[in-house]
Amino acid sequence: MNNQKTLKESIEFNGLGLHTGKKVCLVIIPARENHGIKFQRIDLPGAPIVPADIDLVKDTQRSTTLELNNVKIITVEHLMSALYALGVNNVLVKMNNSEVPILDGSAKIFVDEIQKVGLKDQNAPLKFINLPNPINYSDFESGAEILFVPANNFILSVVLDYQNPVLGTQYAEIRNLENYPEEIAPCKTFVLLTELEKLAQANLIKGGDLQNAIVLVDRDEIKIQEIKKLAHLLGKDDTDIQVNGNVLNNCELQFFNEPARHKLLDVIGDLALIGMPIMGHIITKKPGHKLNTSFAQILKKAMKEQEKSPRKFDLSKKPLYDIVAIEKMLPHRYPFLLIDKIMEITDNGIIGVKNVTMNENFFMGHFPNNPVMPGVLQIEAMAQTGGIFSLSKVKEPHLYSTYFMKIDNVKFKKKVIPGDTVVFDLNLISPIRRGLVHMKGKGYVNGVICIEAEMLAQVVKDREE
Repeated sequence: MNNQKTLKESIEFNGLGLHTGKKVCLVIIPARENHGIKFQRIDLPGAPIVPADIDLVKDTQRSTTLELNNVKIITVEHLMSALYALGVNNVLVKMNNSEVPILDGSAKIFVDEIQKVGLKDQNAPLKFINLPNPINYSDFESGAEILFVPANNFILSVVLDYQNPVLGTQYAEIRNLENYPEEIAPCKTFVLLTELEKLAQANLIKGGDLQNAIVLVDRDEIKIQEIKKLAHLLGKDDTDIQVNGNVLNNCELQFFNEPARHKLLDVIGDLALIGMPIMGHIITKKPGHKLNTSFAQILKKAMKEQEKSPRKFDLSKKPLYDIVAIEKMLPHRYPFLLIDKIMEITDNGIIGVKNVTMNENFFMGHFPNNPVMPGVLQIEAMAQTGGIFSLSKVKEPHLYSTYFMKIDNVKFKKKVIPGDTVVFDLNLISPIRRGLVHMKGKGYVNGVICIEAEMLAQVVKDREE
């Protein structure tokens, strides 16, 4: 079941912000279904909350910053990457300062602690970004590119090519997020030696050091005195600074392509701000926070446009169950049998069809001069569709009945009139347990939603053979 997840317990992290250099205590707290990931600044009056939303990205200079009503959350990408990769959907992140701690410069510590406490399944379905067509975006100024290609799972490929001889051209890919903790999470952020002075002058990387960042030496000749001068500029201890090939301080890369893998980590963290996992292959060249977040906004917009477009169903194919087969499963009969055929049944859902004609008996008394199918009968038709799904999961279904226990979140979006064909699409909200069936359903006329509801029913054996 692709249900939402939260943490089983709270987790606390303490450290410095990479750019602010300020101490911060961060606590990740489990949250209810459909809460999403939200940050809370408990150091500010009113403890304001900033959702992890791509539309709230305000700065992408060397990190990704969210801002709402002048409240900032800085450098969210490593934590967001860990949460996305491990499948955490609902948490509240409390902070007593503005920047997420850099810790060791990777996502490893976040991942390790999340895995220690474990995840809790929740009774709400997980919504995916699943777009039918490729989408591409280019930043002509930087030459960076990113592409989405439809796929049945999440794949991410990164090409690093900044025309820098130290970095060279690097490639990294992840095809299964189960490999993220070992192959991606430990990869540290990196910086070129020639960038350090500019970053320091821009009032950034105040919390950076040789324990939480890889410093790549991108000059042919470098004197130790120059490095010590730079260390003083950054306010760091200059003792025992050494050059080991192309890396400072004998820091050995964990992977030959660690910079590319860390960029992949960042891309995941930035795309996570969409708020939904992605079904598709993302391919990117020269990624950066500006490119990543711009593309995330494009994907979110495409998803919204897709949701507005009419839903398509193939009603020309032979149904799975016709009315004769339905009568063998349901006890309902005319005039209260309100479903005409079942098009398909999967492990988690069902699609049923109701043809609304002027001959329906209820039109005699329900707005006879302006016939509209009663909303309660739309719910009943949807419930009968769900009943067929429930009974399809038991042996000898004619010995069982399904009974309503609860109806929630009912919305009528469009009136249903004679001549309409209503297609009901229902899916499990949680696995069937002890005969309890919890489903979310939508009814469509010409691909447009006319009704939606959540229903809980129980399958009960009424009699023996």
